[in-house]
Amino acid sequence: MTKSDPFRYFKTSREIIRLAVMLYVRFPLSLRNVEDLLHERGIDVSHEAVRFWWHRFGPMSASEIRKRRIEGMKSSRWRWHLDEMFVKINGEQHYLWRAVDHEGEILESFVTKGRDKKAALKFLKKAMHKHGSPDMIVTDGLASYGAALKEIGAADRQETGRWLNNRAENSHLSFRRRERAMLRFRRMRTLQKFASVHASVHNHLCGCRPLCKKFFDWMGDRVRTCVRPFVAA
Repeated sequence: MTKSDPFRYFKTSREIIRLAVMLYVRFPLSLRNVEDLLHERGIDVSHEAVRFWWHRFGPMSASEIRKRRIEGMKSSRWRWHLDEMFVKINGEQHYLWRAVDHEGEILESFVTKGRDKKAALKFLKKAMHKHGSPDMIVTDGLASYGAALKEIGAADRQETGRWLNNRAENSHLSFRRRERAMLRFRRMRTLQKFASVHASVHNHLCGCRPLCKKFFDWMGDRVRTCVRPFVAA
């Protein structure tokens, strides 16, 4: 049984939709910035259309990217860097937990209201269930990591120290730029979805420059034609 085409009932071509989603996720642009960039190239769409496309096709595109990346390769289990960052949602402080491998690949993102042992344990179990158990886990001095690792029997693999976790700290920078452009988040579900999609696109385009060519090949030749004026500008 063949799958139905998700772009079937849209008047706008799939290449333009994918281009709009890629611009919004990859670069620190607001919805209206994407609308202006597309309009300058003769593509007349509203920012509300870009918002709808992002919610509809952003997770789908991220899923396709993840499937392509894991074909013939396994997630790194040598050294993981774990860190949490503060994120405001409607004025309330939440925490975005992130697991990064030794090459800067974002393995997992998870949003919680607190950063206690329960939250750290849930995050670790989710990451290990999907990517396996690493040989070494680098964390900061947060006691929740040690308590959670002790419970799952991995306390001997924890490593902490000054500047050892810079890999995870630096991985937050691109997300912080996106957060400022989006004027923060309003719901945990929206933050979780965007963090997951942003991680997939960021891994694919920033991990290795040759992957950019594969990504545009996946988007199609017509998208490459649309992107060329942006690069020239």
